[in-house]
Amino acid sequence: MSAHRRGVWLAVAAYGLWGVLPVYWKLLQRVPAPEILAHRILWSLVFLTALVGVRREWRTLATAFRPAHLRIYAAAAGLLAVNWLTFIWAVNTGRIVETSLGYFINPLVSVALGVLVLRERLRRGQAGCVALAGAAVVWLAAREGAPPWVALVLAGSFALYGLLKKQAPLPALPGLVLETALLALPALIFWGALEAGGRAAFGHAGPRLTLLLGFTGVVTALPLLLFAAAARQVSLTTLGLLQYLAPSLQLLIGVLVFGEPFGRDRALAFALIWTALALYWLEGVWRARRLTGSP
Repeated sequence: MSAHRRGVWLAVAAYGLWGVLPVYWKLLQRVPAPEILAHRILWSLVFLTALVGVRREWRTLATAFRPAHLRIYAAAAGLLAVNWLTFIWAVNTGRIVETSLGYFINPLVSVALGVLVLRERLRRGQAGCVALAGAAVVWLAAREGAPPWVALVLAGSFALYGLLKKQAPLPALPGLVLETALLALPALIFWGALEAGGRAAFGHAGPRLTLLLGFTGVVTALPLLLFAAAARQVSLTTLGLLQYLAPSLQLLIGVLVFGEPFGRDRALAFALIWTALALYWLEGVWRARRLTGSP
């Protein structure tokens, strides 16, 4: 399997897991979003460090903690924390459809960054597909009647995170360990303050919630590892378009599982975006066959 194809499958797995993640956060709805965020950070660091031990990559990990790496990974860690907190809060306040809109916008921002910053080029057919999806998202945002702040924060933070990961010098695992390590001290201080004030849920709200909070590290780190590996093997443009898988699943979960409103305007935008994706895939198949001479 080629590196590009492997990267595509890694991205599909990452976005598929992110697409169903709202179901997990709904199980933690009784816990405030900042506390969930703290546990995501701390248990992700525990899980990732254990994974380093299993893979015996301590020497590789040691190279991550260098001053030269801190700037780019501190920026990536900050963007990740903003994205995580916004997403958890939105899901647990009944805004899953709004989060899906954010991740519909996100690939368009990623494509724009790929063209403007990395000088990636779009073929004419690709540009047409991106334009169609972009028009659908802009029209839907206009029909909502107010700036989609949740969507904009999610889209901007994760698109910038993807750009940084594309340029990051470390492999996926040590890079993620460094990011979570940079966030761990503030998270630990916050958790300690909750414990001191008698407001912490972990260990005090029953075994079910405690176990779910403990497993936030696994459900957080696994798709991130897949995404980080994919970002190094495929173009930012391809990543941007594959990202529509996650918001599509989130939209379906929000509407079909949790009964959030989904009117005609949203249905039309959803259909247009999936049409753009289908055309993008067909354009890629046609170009590949043309280059290889296949019928």
